[in-house]
Amino acid sequence: QVQLVESGGGSVQSGGSLRLSCAASGLTFDDYAMGWFRQVPGKEREVVSCIKWSGDSTYYTDSVKGRFTISRDNAKKTLYLQMTSLKPEDTAMYYCAAGVTWRSLPLKDDFIYWGQGTQVTVSS
Repeated sequence: QVQLVESGGGSVQSGGSLRLSCAASGLTFDDYAMGWFRQVPGKEREVVSCIKWSGDSTYYTDSVKGRFTISRDNAKKTLYLQMTSLKPEDTAMYYCAAGVTWRSLPLKDDFIYWGQGTQVTVSS
């Protein structure tokens, strides 16, 4: 049974930092591309950042480039998202996901396993 468990969310002020983690189990972690997505009520879930199984390719949506850093530790089966210079518009539920397809422009539908999410709230 595949499980993805996110942690590290919370409430911070604008300009602050948070580090999200996603612990994976039940899958061969380094066979999967991993991604972070976010969703606010009433909107579509959007891709934030993704990383290839080897870690040698990454993707960031434009709004987080230069502020967020995705990384993975295949030995620990853990995915990370370091978020800095947080803005109120980063407020969302953040989800970890795993998929077997890598694209230069990742698609949500390529990701087949999802975590339950961790809330990030940024106040101004």
